[in-house]
Amino acid sequence: MLTSGDIAELDLGPPAGREAGFRHRAVVVTAQRILDAGPNVIQVVPLTTTIRGFGSEVLVEPDEAGGLGQRSAAQCQHVRAVSIGRVDRVRGNVGIVVLTQIRDVIGLILDIPS
Repeated sequence: MLTSGDIAELDLGPPAGREAGFRHRAVVVTAQRILDAGPNVIQVVPLTTTIRGFGSEVLVEPDEAGGLGQRSAAQCQHVRAVSIGRVDRVRGNVGIVVLTQIRDVIGLILDIPS
């Protein structure tokens, strides 16, 4: 079962334009109460090791709990819904602090009041 903040390996399919695509790691941002209900679709934010310094990115440092080998950026501007069937495996979890930062940036992008 997935947990909010999990770093999942998944296939995003062929990209169009500048969107993330193909095999990627992504952070699961779906609320835990939704994940507990066994959804068919989840929301994810792709990760990249190309740090661009955009305000829409959240840095994710490598650590044992996250399962990342190098510093990455959560590309909050690329938040998307994907089928649960696209998830191949879970590598780790970003933790509550980084997950909260990602959700805050998504809120800013979508103009959701905090």
